[in-house]
Amino acid sequence: MNAVPIPRRTKLFFGLGATAESVFLYTFGFLAMLYYNQVLGLPATLAGLGPTLALVFDAVTDPLIGSWSDRFRSKKWGRRHPFMLAAPIPVTLSFLAIFNPPEGLSQTELFIWLILFSILMRSCMTLYFVPHLALGGEMSRDYHERSSIMSYNNLGGYIGAAGAHWLSLTFIFIATAEYANGLLNPDAYPRFSWWAASIVFISLYLCAWGTRDRIPHLAQPTDDQPGFSLPNLYSDLAAVLKNRNYLFLLLGLLLVSITVGMRAAFNQYMNIFYWELLPSEIRWFVLGSATGYIAGFFFAYKLHRRFDKRATMLVAVTCYAFFDAMPVILRILGFFPENGTDALFPSILVFHAFGAAAISILNITVMSALADVADENELRHGMRQEGILYSARSFFSKADRALGTFLAGVTLDLIMFPANAKPGEVEADVVFMLGVMDSPVTIVPALIAAMFYAGYRLNKVSHAELRAKLDARASQSESNA
Repeated sequence: MNAVPIPRRTKLFFGLGATAESVFLYTFGFLAMLYYNQVLGLPATLAGLGPTLALVFDAVTDPLIGSWSDRFRSKKWGRRHPFMLAAPIPVTLSFLAIFNPPEGLSQTELFIWLILFSILMRSCMTLYFVPHLALGGEMSRDYHERSSIMSYNNLGGYIGAAGAHWLSLTFIFIATAEYANGLLNPDAYPRFSWWAASIVFISLYLCAWGTRDRIPHLAQPTDDQPGFSLPNLYSDLAAVLKNRNYLFLLLGLLLVSITVGMRAAFNQYMNIFYWELLPSEIRWFVLGSATGYIAGFFFAYKLHRRFDKRATMLVAVTCYAFFDAMPVILRILGFFPENGTDALFPSILVFHAFGAAAISILNITVMSALADVADENELRHGMRQEGILYSARSFFSKADRALGTFLAGVTLDLIMFPANAKPGEVEADVVFMLGVMDSPVTIVPALIAAMFYAGYRLNKVSHAELRAKLDARASQSESNA
């Protein structure tokens, strides 16, 4: 595996995989529960439970695909690309099914439909995105070059989510004579799903095709390494779970995922019913997130060089915990502009931009740190395990939406938030509780995550030492061959 810088062209193609992933996750996390609950009339708890039940299958398929791709042998296509080339068609078809259920289904049938295709879509996504993330982790052995690669991945992910957000609210979920708020228009969702599916399908194949130039430079399983089997899957899991640094990253990811997921699930409810914004206003949140994610792209690499990855994680997760919550906290305290005033949206946008920068930097840092953990595990166990290691990130990128959607759905029913509600007509006490659950409550998991990130111990110096040992071992193997 070459230590030279990775071509920018390859990084850009690699980032397209994250673009596709984020279009699906944006659509699923921000729109699915709103669609099934407020448009199709499914109770919020059931609308949130469907995607969550799919996590049971993700908990199996994510590490399974990770271990399988780690041990897969193909001199022509490498360990990752065969999976990436097989996945786009089933991913796209299952996504379309979720947003195009047959007419006339009962609530029970609608719930079953949601569960069935949520499981299928997430399983097919695993087939692509675990090998894709593992590819990013193994493209470079350089401590800081990895941060650069993951910055492109993070920026690609932002472009997908922001593009889906702005374009859908500008051209799809627009006001009509019957629906002043286009997000409540049942005819808009199928149109949006076809548009999103087309972009995702093209992006997935471009990413796989555009990164194939790295295949000759990537690690292959050693001759004495057994192929995939269930016993080997268990041994692979045991090996990574014994790694203290990995466990702290894993627990931090889980807790941040809860915060991200709940905020994502509440997002459209907050915009529509708490802040009483229209889609023509909501679409401009892209300005705040663009500022934040571009800042992450340019500054994460520099922060890692100046402060290293652990300190960057701690500051970023703490900032993310508070910035996105501050508008509601200030509203509760009586220090935030009232709904309908000119100052309201710009004030929300400022905090949104800082929150986006924080989560962007955090994501880049954790993704880069996982590649360093892969080096540590190779030194201990003699094999590259990016697939297994990044399967956790893939799992939690889906878990945050699923867990968050489920918890948000249960919360909406507990506070008796009505289905088919109209902005401005929901009881004030219910709207107040929506704000409390969206912001002050969601700070807690992120702050606990910071405690786990504090336990991460790899740094530039310790990584250089273990990298030197790996290089010496490789040189010794070559001399003995």
